Order: sequence, then structure tokens, then C-alpha cells
Amino acid sequence: MPLYKTITVSEDTKVLIWKIEESIDSLKQSICLTDNCTSRISSMKSEIHQKGFLSVRQLLKIAGYSADDLYYDERGKPHLKNGAHISITHSFIFSAIIISRNAEIGIDIEKQRNKISIIAHKFVDYEYHYLTDEDVRKLTVVWCIKESLYKVFATHGMSFIQHTKVIPFELNEAGTVGWIHYKSEVQKYEVKFLEFEGFTCAYVLRTNN
Repeated sequence: MPLYKTITVSEDTKVLIWKIEESIDSLKQSICLTDNCTSRISSMKSEIHQKGFLSVRQLLKIAGYSADDLYYDERGKPHLKNGAHISITHSFIFSAIIISRNAEIGIDIEKQRNKISIIAHKFVDYEYHYLTDEDVRKLTVVWCIKESLYKVFATHGMSFIQHTKVIPFELNEAGTVGWIHYKSEVQKYEVKFLEFEGFTCAYVLRTNN
């Protein structure tokens, strides 16, 4: 069972990361899939997406949940039936979930690739104060943070450039602060990030400030 990493953020919040090394049949073992899960897998043309989907269900099992405990609202945001908060991500050979009993949370994993420099202008504005298009690793951190903010806020019309801000950070700090400014709403998020095997993972937790 390739549970790659467990991060205990707090007593109420935990991150689980899976490295996908198994076949689809192996990933299906020991988990009970709902009819909806089976239908979704059948509709996926990419084996990478199928494995990502199944590995997330394996992570749910490790966290003490079944596939039936997970549902999505009209905005596409995942929830757990017991009221705990959850966010989900997968990229190539890694998948992850973050679960919190109290805090609103978001998580994202991305592979570090040079092509992020080409699309940086689509999600970076304020952050150009402290990075450039050549800062691939930092750009990937910023992208992961903004994806995580988008997942937790889950509001139609939200823009990475217009409505999110990542406070300056250094890669060795492994953390920073993220802000969402959307219409009359201003929300602050604690941010943590890590790098492994050419991938970046970031997760955000809403603060009370």
C-alpha cells in the first residue's frame, strides 16, 4: 500500500498523500465502489485519471471513510456526510486528500514543469513583485496555492489574478499566507507547501482573522 506521506496538521486536520504505483485492478481491491463511482471510472478515457480517482478512494479508506461517505455539491465541491471538510487532488503519479473536522481547507498537487512559465501571466499579478516567469518552482507553489484557494472558496466567477493573493515566501520556509478578495468578502488563509520527486503540494486552511 503506497501511502506516501501523512501530515498531521493539527488534532483536527490531516493530509494523506498516495504514490500511484499499482494497476487499476489492484487499486480496486479492498474498497467498495458505489454505482456512481463505477460509472465515473467507465467514462474516463485516461488511465491516469482512473488511477487518480481510485487512489483517492483508497485514501478515504485509510482516513476511515467509504466512497459512499463522499458527495459533491452543485458547485462541484466535495463534502463528507459527517460534516467534516475535505479537499481532493491528483496529478500524474500522486494523489492527496486533506480532511478537517473544523477548518475550511483546500489542497492541490502539481508536477513541476517549465511550461508553467508560459502561462504565468494568466494567474500571477501581485506575485510579480517577488518572482519572475523563470522561477518555475515558485510559480508552481503559487499555482498550487491559488488552486487550493479556489477549491476552498468554490465560487463561480472567482479569478486567480483579480481575487487571490499569495504573500511573499521563500522555498525553504514551507509556508506563507494567502488572501481572497472577492466582492465584499475578504478571507485570510494559512498556507503550507512541500516539494517531493519533482512535484509540489500546497494546502490552505481558513483562519479566523
